[in-house]
Amino acid sequence: MIPYGKHHIDEDDIQAVVDVLRGDWLTQGPQVDMFEAAFKAYTGAEYAVAVSSATAGLHLAAMAAGLSAGDTLVTSPITFVATANAARYTGANVAFADIDSATLNMSPEALDKVLSQTPGAKMVVPVHFGGLPCDMEAISAVAKRHGCLVVEDAAHALGGTYADGNMVGEGGFSHMSVFSFHPVKAIAAGEGGMIATNDEALYRRLIRLRSHGMNKLDDPFLDLDLAFDSNERNPWYYEMQELGFNYRITDLQCALGTSQLAKLPDFVARRRALAARYDTRFAEFSHIKPAQPMARDRSGLHLYVARFDFHALCMTRREVMLHLRAQGITTQVHYIPVPAHPYYRAQGFDPQDYPASWGYYHECLSLPLFYDLTDDQQDHIVGVLKGLDG
Repeated sequence: MIPYGKHHIDEDDIQAVVDVLRGDWLTQGPQVDMFEAAFKAYTGAEYAVAVSSATAGLHLAAMAAGLSAGDTLVTSPITFVATANAARYTGANVAFADIDSATLNMSPEALDKVLSQTPGAKMVVPVHFGGLPCDMEAISAVAKRHGCLVVEDAAHALGGTYADGNMVGEGGFSHMSVFSFHPVKAIAAGEGGMIATNDEALYRRLIRLRSHGMNKLDDPFLDLDLAFDSNERNPWYYEMQELGFNYRITDLQCALGTSQLAKLPDFVARRRALAARYDTRFAEFSHIKPAQPMARDRSGLHLYVARFDFHALCMTRREVMLHLRAQGITTQVHYIPVPAHPYYRAQGFDPQDYPASWGYYHECLSLPLFYDLTDDQQDHIVGVLKGLDG
């Protein structure tokens, strides 16, 4: 089977993990610092905090931003549920701003309308869907006008660049950016995530929240009587200063992540070349078209999504997926709109209130896109689809 996404692991990656296994640390050792330093150097961010997953990163970002009951986080309906759930973890509410039908990213105009109608809005989380960076200049301006913090869900977009040429995560348009190292993402660490920021206060709080809310770096102790004896610090002493979590990442994962990060330019270049081949071939199709054909040279290209006119094909999406699977091709749907899930419906959301997202959902299908996908395999995929397109 050709999967829709797959990690690429070589001997350098394997050796990096083996070296950790033969060393003195397995978790929260020097490899974490090395990965964070490499990530800062790549993105241009001032600070980076490695965590156990992008979901953990979104949760901590919401907490560090001070999101709580009575506040509202505004995000896109077309994203994985973790983006919206980050608000619910803090007791805050969620609102959705519909996508732009062409880019599939949050519409700045829709965001402005939602924020105008949501007095409790405190945080905006644009999603760089499929790897295509949002119009961050416009989104940032809208959020600032309404007094909201901006946290980029950049889980799809590592290796992408903004319209100004800076790397996604550089931080010029947001307070924090959250990345994913799940195996189907741009680089793999097994699991894992990263929060990038240029704000030292946010960085220091993220470091504490990552590890149970305990004091870190040079945070001052609060209980001086217990912390010191005759003006000397007690060597065993530490403090939990707020409620945090065990969202730490291991040295094993960070060694793999650092090794993978060095290969990221090659990974992104291959994904862009494959996307260009798809785009060229689909130009000849009548009922199957690229869903995000713009700015391929700036996209991280986590996904290659096509829009299908299933009615014109005289097939349902289920029938198309099963037909492709019978030909050795795996596809996926990204995503069921978050307001359509039973949990969010129970809170009063109706996915049809977001017509661009709802319309996209009924036409989308993600095709295989990953570094090791060969030209022959891609030609096979396109050939099978051509047989459906007529």
